[in-house]
Amino acid sequence: MRVLVYGAGQLAQMMYLAGCPLGIEVQAVEVSNDTVVHPVSKRPLDISLAQAIESSDALTVEFEHVPERLLEQASKTEKLYPSMNAILVGADRVREKRLLDALNVPNAAHQVVTYIDELEDCVSALGDKLIIKASRDGYDGYGQWRLMSEEQLPEIKQALSNLDLKKVPLVVEAMVNFDRELSLVGVRDKDGDIKVYPLAENLHHQGQLHVSVAPAPFVSEALQKKAGEIFRVLAEGMNYVGVLAVEMFQCGDELLVNELAPRVHNSGHWSMSGSDTSQFENHLRAVTGLPLGDTEARGPSAMVNIIGCSSFSRDLLKIAGCHLHWYGKTVREKRKMGHINVTAATYAELGSKLEELGQYVPSEYFPKLGKEARKLKQIES
Repeated sequence: MRVLVYGAGQLAQMMYLAGCPLGIEVQAVEVSNDTVVHPVSKRPLDISLAQAIESSDALTVEFEHVPERLLEQASKTEKLYPSMNAILVGADRVREKRLLDALNVPNAAHQVVTYIDELEDCVSALGDKLIIKASRDGYDGYGQWRLMSEEQLPEIKQALSNLDLKKVPLVVEAMVNFDRELSLVGVRDKDGDIKVYPLAENLHHQGQLHVSVAPAPFVSEALQKKAGEIFRVLAEGMNYVGVLAVEMFQCGDELLVNELAPRVHNSGHWSMSGSDTSQFENHLRAVTGLPLGDTEARGPSAMVNIIGCSSFSRDLLKIAGCHLHWYGKTVREKRKMGHINVTAATYAELGSKLEELGQYVPSEYFPKLGKEARKLKQIES
């Protein structure tokens, strides 16, 4: 079998590696120039995009912002999973909010803004603490602004004055006073079968994910069930096929959906070491019609992103249960260069291992690591 992935970054690379044991050949498309490449070496392959599409059993994506002309071409083959509509939901916050509201999925109170002066109405309706998000092309903290008081409004309006809000509207959300950020990664196959991974707790720094812990500590059976029901409603509502990530805020016993990612997701990387079947393998299984694999956690795991640096000691591999995944990219500020997965038998042991990991990495790149290690060490087995 062969799967063609639109996008040639690290997610396509990890899908390729997951496909090898299954006998699934994964090719990637560099969407900036329509070139078909090897997902690991990035070497152009001697095949046109049209030929690659024709010879593939399934087409999929590694990120949402694939040019729509390519998605339209792929959609016509009826081999694109998830569907074009589902992918576009992840690429456009207005579409995303409309879907959540149509399916009665809880999310933050919000308004869509197409004129800059509508921000005053948002303050009146939602309060003076707001998150303002560009509806397209925003990720890792980019394309977002925070209004902390009404006095900031002139400053925010000036910062947004160069945007064409008719082309790219704003989604303005009431700031949520949440307890923590969680995500649920799940998978649905062509027959409608669904499996979900345990909830993961996510720690961000400057808008980027730095650490995920799965299963998230202190998750009740009721909360996990509630998250699973949200996933089911979304996946069935979109007739979704493949892995879908749902990012959420926990507010007491309630969950509010923050964002959707119609693909394999950074907060599911822990599954490469911490679950019987990784999110990458399950995505390939789903889009090719193979049975879904087990999504249970083997024990507590953590994923630590390596961001904007390569200057760390590979001696970290001395730590039992520590696995390095390096993407082979040129170093750039705020760029995800790789990640480290750490597994343990208990949360306390996981905390100790993360504390030890801190000896091998520059502290300025992992500001959440020490805090999370200390918190985990206090959890009794």
